[in-house]
Amino acid sequence: MNGIGPELPLSRDVRHGPYALITSYKEEARQNFKNLLLTSPGERVMNPDFGVGLRQFLFEPRVNIIPKIKQRIHSQVEKYLPFIEIRSMIFDAGSPQGMLEDSNALSIRIEFEVPSLNLKTQLVLQSEDVI
Repeated sequence: MNGIGPELPLSRDVRHGPYALITSYKEEARQNFKNLLLTSPGERVMNPDFGVGLRQFLFEPRVNIIPKIKQRIHSQVEKYLPFIEIRSMIFDAGSPQGMLEDSNALSIRIEFEVPSLNLKTQLVLQSEDVI
């Protein structure tokens, strides 16, 4: 199978050409979703609304921000990745609840599927992925 798209960040690899390529639809869907989550609105040329911009939420009060993040993710997926169906979003899985209120850390696990490809997978982002 030839590559579907470039693997980001770009890296040299001679197997499929000068750069490493993604060769599975599962990885392509995960990379596209990750790009949507990490791109800040205004960052993409000619499409200023594109992106969830998770960085902007890092130091906001947790109580108020989680619903805003969920809403932004749902609206962006609906607009830019309509082939993806989000099944669940879990914030800070495995962290004690009392520790989270004063924390600046942000982790999120999103389980999603692409029905047209009969594909079910998840995307996990930690604070270090967002920075």
